[in-house]
Amino acid sequence: MTYLYIFLGVIILVAVAARFLRTDDTVATPEAETAASETIEQEQEAPEECCGQHETCEKDSLLAAVSKDVEYYEDEELDRFRTRRSDEYTAEEVEEFQEILYTMRNDEVAGWVRSLQLRHIELPDPIKDEVFLIIGERRMHS
Repeated sequence: MTYLYIFLGVIILVAVAARFLRTDDTVATPEAETAASETIEQEQEAPEECCGQHETCEKDSLLAAVSKDVEYYEDEELDRFRTRRSDEYTAEEVEEFQEILYTMRNDEVAGWVRSLQLRHIELPDPIKDEVFLIIGERRMHS
């Protein structure tokens, strides 16, 4: 009989310990798991319009941490500048960046800069002000 009490005590102790060691106090129901997976999928999709839930629209963010996916803007030739510092570009190379910048829509500029960051390509110094001006104006008017 003593062994039965010890056995039951151990089971209760394990159950209580498991409850306190859980990092999430919610019970994982199938509905909760479905809702969580839908939320993750929605966060991974790039929205067409800003959702309004963030101070700065993630679509307009320059932070590479927002998205880890490299997106090319018909600018694969810029990959050769991976090791170049922003103050080392020649006038002709700066023109290559400008041609790409001038052919894209204003709402694509932030994504392009993020893509360059993820590819470890620094923007040439002569066009940085213009890029930030375009992005800033888009933020103010959206």
